Amino acid sequence: MATLLELDLTRGVIETPPASPVAAFRARHLPTLRELVAALRKAARDESVVGVVAHVGGPALSLSQVQDLRDAVADFRTSGKPAVAWTESFGETGSGTVPYYLATAFDEIWVQPSGELGITGVAVQAVFLRSALDKAGVIPQFGKRREYKTAADTFTEKEMTGPAREMAARLAESAYEQIADGIAVRRRLTPEQVRELVDNAPLPAKAALDAGLVDRLGYRSDVYDELKKRLGETERLLAERYVRRGPRTFAEFQRRLPWPEKPVVAVVRVSGGITVGRNSASPLGGPGSGSDTVGAALRAVADEAKVKAVVLRIDSPGGSYVASDAIRNEVLRLRSTGRPVIASMGSVAASGGYFVAMPADVIVAQPGTITGSIGVLTGKGVVRDALARIGISQQAVSEGANARMFSAQEEFTDEQWSRLEETLDRIYQDFVAKAAQDRGLPEEQLERLARGRVWTGADAHERKLVDELGGFQHALQLACDRAGLDRDDIRVATIPHRNLLDQLRPPTTTDDLAVTSQPLTLDGLTSGLYSALGLPPAGLLRMPLNWQLG
Repeated sequence: MATLLELDLTRGVIETPPASPVAAFRARHLPTLRELVAALRKAARDESVVGVVAHVGGPALSLSQVQDLRDAVADFRTSGKPAVAWTESFGETGSGTVPYYLATAFDEIWVQPSGELGITGVAVQAVFLRSALDKAGVIPQFGKRREYKTAADTFTEKEMTGPAREMAARLAESAYEQIADGIAVRRRLTPEQVRELVDNAPLPAKAALDAGLVDRLGYRSDVYDELKKRLGETERLLAERYVRRGPRTFAEFQRRLPWPEKPVVAVVRVSGGITVGRNSASPLGGPGSGSDTVGAALRAVADEAKVKAVVLRIDSPGGSYVASDAIRNEVLRLRSTGRPVIASMGSVAASGGYFVAMPADVIVAQPGTITGSIGVLTGKGVVRDALARIGISQQAVSEGANARMFSAQEEFTDEQWSRLEETLDRIYQDFVAKAAQDRGLPEEQLERLARGRVWTGADAHERKLVDELGGFQHALQLACDRAGLDRDDIRVATIPHRNLLDQLRPPTTTDDLAVTSQPLTLDGLTSGLYSALGLPPAGLLRMPLNWQLG
C-alpha cells in the first residue's frame, strides 16, 4: 500500500538524542531534526511514498530549525508529490510568524475556519534582574570584552544598553528580512506586500485566504478527506517512524549490508554548554559537551582510515575558554591528516561554540543561526548581604592573598579586579587572534566584527565569519565533495557511539573513559539557581542566554 508521510511539527524537535534517562522521558516521542530531514529526502526518492502532510503552528522551533525543514520540504517537492501543511491557527494570543514561515515551504496551506494568522513580526526580548538583585542585597560584579558581550547585563543592568539595543535591533531586522523574503517568494507576493500584511495582523482565516496567504479553509478531517480523494487509500506513517523502519525492498536491504565496505563520513557533535572534562547529561536540562569526550572523538576519527571526511555539528552557546581551545586544537590536528572538516551550525553556535568552529575548512550556517559573540566575560555575584537577611552567614580562614577571590561572600579588591581585567584582555586578544588566523582575515578587521557581538548566520556570512548558508545536509554534501565521495555511496557515522555492551565494559584508556562515561549532573538546576542569585555564568566564552527571538 502507498504511504502518506506525516509530520507533527507542533511538538518541536530535538537536535540530539537524549543522553540521560530523565531527558529521554521528557523528550519521549520527539523526533530529531536530522531524522525529519532524512525522512523527507528519502521519501522524495521512494515510489511508495505518495505525499506528505504536516501539522504546523506550534512555537517550539527555532528559526534555524525551520530553515532546515524548509530546505528538506523543497527537496521533497522536486519529486512532484503533494506537500500539504495544516493548522488550527497560526498563533492564538501569540505570534505565529515563524510557524507560518515554515508552512509556506509546502505546496498548500490549510487553516481551520475559526483560526487566524498571527503573523505579527519578530521581537528580540531580554530579561533584567538588577532591580531584584538590589532588593535582595546581591552585588553583581562582572567584567566583559567588549561592549556587545551582554550575557552579564541580565544581572548588571536594568534595561538594554546602547550597544545591546543596537545588536538586538539588527538581529530582529535580519530575521524579519529572511522571513518576509521567504514568504514573498512562496506566496508570489512582494516583500513590501508581506510587510503590509504583517502590520495588519492578526488576520482572521477568511481575510488570510482572500489575501492569498493560505489556500484552503478546513478542519483536520477535511484535509485528510481531500488527500484521500487525491491519493486513494494510503498507509499513514510518522516521518521519524518511516526513516527508522527496516528495509522493505531487496535494494534497501543491499544498501544496509556492511559489505562491500563504504567510506565513512563521521559526525562529531558539540551540543549544549562546553566544559572541561567529559560530556554530561542533566536530568533537568540538556546535554553538555566536555572537551575530553569531544577531543577523544576527534582523535578516534583522525586515527580511523575508513573515515574520509568529518562534519562537526555544533549547537552550543559556548562555555569554558580552555575547553573550547582544547577542542579547537583537536580540529586543527584532524585537518592536518588531510581529511576535510566541515562545521555545521545548528540553532546557535556562538562564543565558545564559534571558537570550536573557526578552524574548520568550511563553516556552514542557516541564515537564522545565532553565531559570533567573539568576546569574553567573567565575574561573580556577592550574596553575603542577601543571605544575612535570612540569617545565613559564612566565615572562612585562608592562606594566600587571593584564595577567596571568587568567593560569593566578598567583593573583589582593587588588585583582584585589576587581575581580572588582565585575564579578560588576555583571553579576548587570544580569541580575536585565533579567529583572524582561522578565518584568514586581518586581525584589525576581525576585531571590528568581534567585540562580543552576536550575528545571524546571514549577517555573519556577509562578513566572512561563515562561509556558506545551509543546513546539515548541505554540510554533508560539501564533506563528500571535498573528499571526492559519492553522496549515495557513503556511510554516515556519529562519533562517539557506544552500544550498551560497550558502555558496560571497563575502559582501558583515558580516551575510552572519556567517551564511555557520561555522568548525570544537576547542571540544569544549579545553573538556574546561580543565575537567580547573580553567581558566575557557566564559562568565560558564553553568549547572552537571556535573549529570545520570536
